[in-house]
Amino acid sequence: MQEVIVFAFAPAPALAKPVAAALCALLMAGCADFRPPEYKRPETPAKADWSRTESITVSPAETIVPNWWQGFGDPYLDELVAKALAGNYDIRVLAARIRVASAQIGEARAGALPVFDIGAGASFDKTTGQAMTRTFNLGATVNWDIDIWGKVEKGVQAQTAEYRASEADWRAGYLALVSDVSITYFTLLQLDEQIAQQRLTVSRNNDILTTYKAMLANGLLPQIRVMQQQAEINRLNKDLIELRRSRDVAENALGTLVGVPAGDFKVPAGRLQDRVKLPVVPAGLPSQLLARRPDIVAAEYRVLSAYNVVGQARLAQLPSISLTARGGTASFALSDLLKSFTFGFMPSINLPMLDPNVRARVKTTEANIGVVENEYGRTVMTAFEEVESALVNVDAHKRQRIELQQQVDQLRVVSTQIEAQAKEGIASQLEVFETERSLLQAQLALLGAHQQILADTVTLYKALGGGWPSTTVSNAAPSNGANTTANVAP
Repeated sequence: MQEVIVFAFAPAPALAKPVAAALCALLMAGCADFRPPEYKRPETPAKADWSRTESITVSPAETIVPNWWQGFGDPYLDELVAKALAGNYDIRVLAARIRVASAQIGEARAGALPVFDIGAGASFDKTTGQAMTRTFNLGATVNWDIDIWGKVEKGVQAQTAEYRASEADWRAGYLALVSDVSITYFTLLQLDEQIAQQRLTVSRNNDILTTYKAMLANGLLPQIRVMQQQAEINRLNKDLIELRRSRDVAENALGTLVGVPAGDFKVPAGRLQDRVKLPVVPAGLPSQLLARRPDIVAAEYRVLSAYNVVGQARLAQLPSISLTARGGTASFALSDLLKSFTFGFMPSINLPMLDPNVRARVKTTEANIGVVENEYGRTVMTAFEEVESALVNVDAHKRQRIELQQQVDQLRVVSTQIEAQAKEGIASQLEVFETERSLLQAQLALLGAHQQILADTVTLYKALGGGWPSTTVSNAAPSNGANTTANVAP
């Protein structure tokens, strides 16, 4: 049996008897618990350190700067990000939801205010054989449900927490948008280089085909080898068409991200390895991840909101006092309408703890806490996985890039030597072509590794919270929702 909590206050003399009756009913409620639950952050598995940090060359205490994408050193990328933040519709939807949540705070707060109703009317009645009867009336009603126990304020706190969660949703959307713009842009530049390399590869293979045909004419090569080379050229041309298609699709996607209709947005061709540099990746403090990642902050604010909703439901069981005042006048002539008035005052008390619906509401809100707490835990575990996977990918792809760079350097030396030998007649032109083709393939692999490291770096920035400051989740007064973007921008 839980303890019974008795709330003491000093009512007005006119309300002494109704309040006494309410307290008696409260004592009769027995084991009902009216205390709002005390909020605490849900427990999740702790993680004090990250693995695979060999490629992170800065101090672990260094955190990500808010405008982290500028570290790639590409002014055109900066322009794309600015355009996306101004024109993307997903981010606009999230900003609109913040304004809705802000308005709902005022709606919740209005529950503690008196309600005024003023009306006027006229009635005209006519009976056969009698004169018409006219009646005029003017009346006003004031009803005030006094928030003695603070249940309205608990509702305001719940809605304020939802407002803060909506702000965090905007930040998460902001971070996702910048990440998508960056990765899509890197992919476009990679495709530009691949297309250029593929054209060169097709050209070199056409030269090889010409050499093969000459050798076939002199009886130095079988027909099947020429056919194999022609098939290889067909495959390369097919791949070139696919690369162009992929670039057009990526360009359409980037146009949508920046708020421009697909097909109307064009990105000038460029070379990824020349335009975008690899930045130094700071890991940030692992202990701050739960307070910096917007999706985790949003999930925790929704846990806080659920706690406040439970508190509101529990307080709603307590007796409520309503004050109703009525006043008005009526007359048969409009000129006499204001000559006499009638006033009335009626206090009343309601005992909602006897309502099974109110008690059922408490059970429902308490059960919902388990849902949002587990959703918070799922978000935290997903965050841990994303950070670990991003670190693994950055580390592995950097190692692969080192190997590929060495391969390219060695093949470049081999290609130079084969060309020199061909000029002296030691090596054939066919060997020159084969060496160049191997070099082009290695260069494409190196380009792919460069783009992958850039994408992994963006993913790591996103996983670590993208430079947003740490947030302490607690009940607090809401900020002015009129300037939504200014309140949540970094």
